[in-house]
Amino acid sequence: MVVMNTIELAKNKEETKTTLRGLPETLIQKAPKLRKGQVALVGAGPGDPGLLTLNALLLIQQAEVVVCDRLVSPEIMALRPESAELINAGKSCKEHVMTQDETNEVLVQQALKGKRVVRLKGGDPYIFGRGGEEVEFLMAHQIESIVVPGITAASGCSAYAGFPLTHRDFAQSVTFVTGHRMKDGTLDLDWKAFACEDRTVVFYMGLANAQLISDNLQAQGRAAETPVALIERGTTPKQRVVLTNLAELPNTIQKEGLKPPTMMVVGEVVTLAEKNRLLAQNLVNQARQTG
Repeated sequence: MVVMNTIELAKNKEETKTTLRGLPETLIQKAPKLRKGQVALVGAGPGDPGLLTLNALLLIQQAEVVVCDRLVSPEIMALRPESAELINAGKSCKEHVMTQDETNEVLVQQALKGKRVVRLKGGDPYIFGRGGEEVEFLMAHQIESIVVPGITAASGCSAYAGFPLTHRDFAQSVTFVTGHRMKDGTLDLDWKAFACEDRTVVFYMGLANAQLISDNLQAQGRAAETPVALIERGTTPKQRVVLTNLAELPNTIQKEGLKPPTMMVVGEVVTLAEKNRLLAQNLVNQARQTG
């Protein structure tokens, strides 16, 4: 089953431009100030530019250099000052514009030039965003940094797909897991812990390893019929949600032609997506009948 979500975004660059006018002065005064030679690691959220935080916006508008990830939307990149230099540091599983080491060096070099640098990262810098490594590298070179969290893909995608990550009837805990293999080709995870029926497990970057994930979870006792949601390009106008189960996970990915970035959510909470959709449709039908 496929559930589509449509999100209205600005149609062109001019519509995304914004100013500080209309914001309370107290908010502007309390916002972080980016000094010359300083780097701000800013979480841009999972895709929808409306999910950008106020602090993130205010820092982007102070930038002289923006070092940007692949998954940051064009609408968010357009919020930078027209004079700000844009450096593309995007990378996917198999394609790298810059390696992580090169990105680290760019941040240091731009800061040493006395630039106000914003490192703009999809989701949250500290949740599978390698922000911790970048901060360590900056500190090793005596460069100050600011970190602004963003809405991570797990919570953004699940909310836009119509279900929570926790629910007192289905899941009392949630675990975020990287589904990307290590350099040695292994995916050495605590599969036994993930097999608990009352736990939601969210796999980032796990699409290519779906068979391994399915096999290991079932081998540790997670039922074959455990619901799974696959959320492709979550929170964007191209969002696609495919509902399946653990046993059918690899076949579903192949059949539906799902591509990265796709979030994988395993657990009973996924069933609430269809339930909530039907309830919402019933409300619409009732309103039409009485209206």
